[in-house]
Amino acid sequence: MKIELRTKSIFLFSSLCLLYASGSFANPAFSSGVSSLEGRWDLVISKDGKQLPSWLEVQHSGTSTLIGRFVYAFGSARPVAQVKLVGNHFSFSIPPQWEPGTANMEFEGDLAAGILAGTMTYTDGKKYSFTGTRAPSLNRDAEPVWGEPIALIGKSDMNEWHAMGDNQWKVADGRLISAKSGANLVTNKTFNDFKLHVEFKYPKGSNSGVYLRGRYEVQIVDSKGMEPWNDQFSAIYGFLPPNQMVAKAADEWQTYDITLVGRTVTVVANGKTVICNTVIPGITGGAIDSKEGEPGPILIQGDHGPIEFRNIVITPAK
Repeated sequence: MKIELRTKSIFLFSSLCLLYASGSFANPAFSSGVSSLEGRWDLVISKDGKQLPSWLEVQHSGTSTLIGRFVYAFGSARPVAQVKLVGNHFSFSIPPQWEPGTANMEFEGDLAAGILAGTMTYTDGKKYSFTGTRAPSLNRDAEPVWGEPIALIGKSDMNEWHAMGDNQWKVADGRLISAKSGANLVTNKTFNDFKLHVEFKYPKGSNSGVYLRGRYEVQIVDSKGMEPWNDQFSAIYGFLPPNQMVAKAADEWQTYDITLVGRTVTVVANGKTVICNTVIPGITGGAIDSKEGEPGPILIQGDHGPIEFRNIVITPAK
């Protein structure tokens, strides 16, 4: 009897994992809920002449309460304790993440014809407008067919990349090197679904990241001996923690092998599968934009400390 129950439990758990990985439970926007505001939204905030990518998730808790998560242009996903909704008018508040002692960020807006529009009152008290569209599911109907691998680092050139600012990057002996904090680097080409192999090395205490399609950061940080949280080594920053901490010591070469199909990701870090076929809910802080339905570049972070890369190879789906 115990064996039979255990077998049934394993089968049920496996079935639930498959449903989640396939996206069946990935987005409450496609199920019945307490309001049409439920779901995931790709936002754009107009602030000081810039278009800042952001993200909002709304879901119900119990029968009548709405809660959520929010990602600003930088930082991690933050919980929203309550989203207030009266008719089509909504509002919510978020404590400051990086500026303790300042005012909350206040949001209010309306949902009309499937579009969010409203204002954000920032921690400085100024108001900025935002708009939002429902995030795409990115479900795929078939398994990808892989194309030819593309090497992204030349022996002595970085012709596949351009810097997002004053360039401190250089290539030497096939290594892509940022000796100090400076500009981020993005590929000239954009990609949809792909497999990505990355080798990297950082000094003690340094920090970087690899952004998939320029929107989803796989964290690179000196985490040896740390707990596997969602802001540590090999995490999808702010969302998905690794199932174990496999970071090596600083100044050792390490590897990521990442597969992204739709919004489903697998991360193999230093030969260990630490995230397996898991849905990325939305963009992470530092994303280049919130256009999740479009192809995007590979972005590597150069503004958080020294970092070296080598042998970066991407295999796009046909």
